[in-house]
Amino acid sequence: MLKQLTLTALAALAFTSAQAADNGWVSIFNGKDLSGWKSNEEIPGVFTVENGELKVSGGRAHLFYVGDKGDASFKNFELKLKVKTTPGSNSGVYFHTQYQEKGWPDKGYECQVNSTHTDPKKTGSLYGVVNILALLDGQKEPEGGRHIKVPLAPSTDGEWFDYDIKVEGKHIVLSVNGKVTVDHTEPEGWDPVKALKNMMGRKLSEGTFAIQGHDPKSTTYYKDIFVKALP
Repeated sequence: MLKQLTLTALAALAFTSAQAADNGWVSIFNGKDLSGWKSNEEIPGVFTVENGELKVSGGRAHLFYVGDKGDASFKNFELKLKVKTTPGSNSGVYFHTQYQEKGWPDKGYECQVNSTHTDPKKTGSLYGVVNILALLDGQKEPEGGRHIKVPLAPSTDGEWFDYDIKVEGKHIVLSVNGKVTVDHTEPEGWDPVKALKNMMGRKLSEGTFAIQGHDPKSTTYYKDIFVKALP
């Protein structure tokens, strides 16, 4: 019976993988190790794989998707992944970025991951550009970007949520659990140096993805990371 169940499970997994491939989706995290990814090791050991999940914990570092050949790059794409926050955690997913040895990535946009961290910019924000704000008592609105006020973050600590990030041309759409949080079109002639403070790289181009480790007390989990290249 055990052998039969194992074969059934393997068959189901093979079917799911084949189905994903047929639809153009490609898995970029194997749930076993960090193959295809490169950490900048600003703080060593922030990124580990446990129980098929990517654990992000321990401080500021960034994990960049480089692919099998080390040159992964996307322009138009859709990225799907599952994320779980813990109390007070803060993280993010960058796109159109590139590897750098330390610091917050200079290039690309960040899709915020934050349910209960004190930063008022919550999950589903296009960080600094279109901010999903849940302000605590006494907090002031941050400067820069467009603000959408909500009573609570669209994600909940301890619960997996679906994050969908889609870029086509100048159009960026972020969704959390199937609900659109950001629908943004980058304006023609967009100059982030003039529009934003300390975020000169917030501009569409092309590049790879990065997952953010934020601070020593932050622990976040990721799994089921799939990407589809779009025309």
